Amino acid sequence: MTKPTALDGIRVLDLSRILAGPTCAMILGDLGADVIKVENPDGGDDTRTFGPAFANGESAYFMSANRNKRSILVDLKTAEGQGIVRALAQISDVVVENYRLGTLDRLGLGLDAMRERNPRLVTCSISGYGRDSPLAERAGYDFVIQAEGGLMSIIGAPDGPPYRVGVAIADLITGNNAVQAVLAALYAREKTGRGQHIDMALLDCQVATLSNIAAGYLMDGRKPGRYGNAHPAVAPYQQVETKDQPIALAIGNNRQFRTLCDVLGLAALARDPRFATNADRLNNVAALVPPIAAKFMTAGRDHWLRKLHQAGLPAGAIRGVDETLNSPEVKARGMVEEMPHPTLGTARLVASPLRLSETPVREPVHPPTLGEHTIEVLTEVLKWQPEKARAYAEHIKANG
Repeated sequence: MTKPTALDGIRVLDLSRILAGPTCAMILGDLGADVIKVENPDGGDDTRTFGPAFANGESAYFMSANRNKRSILVDLKTAEGQGIVRALAQISDVVVENYRLGTLDRLGLGLDAMRERNPRLVTCSISGYGRDSPLAERAGYDFVIQAEGGLMSIIGAPDGPPYRVGVAIADLITGNNAVQAVLAALYAREKTGRGQHIDMALLDCQVATLSNIAAGYLMDGRKPGRYGNAHPAVAPYQQVETKDQPIALAIGNNRQFRTLCDVLGLAALARDPRFATNADRLNNVAALVPPIAAKFMTAGRDHWLRKLHQAGLPAGAIRGVDETLNSPEVKARGMVEEMPHPTLGTARLVASPLRLSETPVREPVHPPTLGEHTIEVLTEVLKWQPEKARAYAEHIKANG
């Protein structure tokens, strides 16, 4: 017997595009919600054109954030399109949107009006700076948020330029945080009977991810710098070169440090009072690292990883994406999944990481092709007559 999903019976109207909003809606879809993605007839979600990876015209970028959704083409500039969105919002539980401030109001699709017509509706706005920010009208882009949010200032070599994270981390974190907020609002609705509005800002979420780095600055006023691959609060906790390939070494406490010294045959380091505690090791890291680094250079990566793992020490290979996705542990957890796709035959994508014993995530459904479900949604959800739905779909495709 198939187990129910956590969000069975929940409908999500996804008015968002690019990454943060679509990520939020996708995760809700993973959890079982019926997610209806509204796309403009002039090409749909911007990420459908984002490269570099394409297969049969399908963008890997789009596919990464849009599984478990149904796509419907709607021209929001027309009265008919606006009516469709209002009708869908009337029978939905959640609306996710990331339009520029005031855009939906100008289209006659204001969220306040949606909640007046459907008091149980949860609306979630995702923007760069927040709807009540002095920068509310400014567009939010991940790269800019990483820069303005302080993240880039701590990434890179200590004597080098700042770097951005290689994925759109501000977007992804905001999308995940938005899911938490939506679930909390749905839970609150069970007690109050009413929905509410959620105002998610990329900048807020990025600032929150500064975590202990921000807390340290707020505590002592010292400006953090770039740490490279070393940890600002723990040592030795960094990239270490070996005879062939580097490893990531994460020694988190005094016991692990003593064990590391035993593995490396550097017992004198463990007895040296300069390295007795983590604080001591941080204060004397310039003296600590060279003998450790020299020892690691005497053999290759696999040799040292075998010895470190046998001793129960945390360390790992610095792998490429190809090595990671093909590793036995990633395969064992089912983190790469295959699903049928109408133009690709089979799509291979990274899976949801959520694991629930009684309400598991749904079996994955391929990210939709543009407007794939227009007729289906109009007939099944809005109860249009099939002839009317087909005529609408043909018209909007022809005039998109």
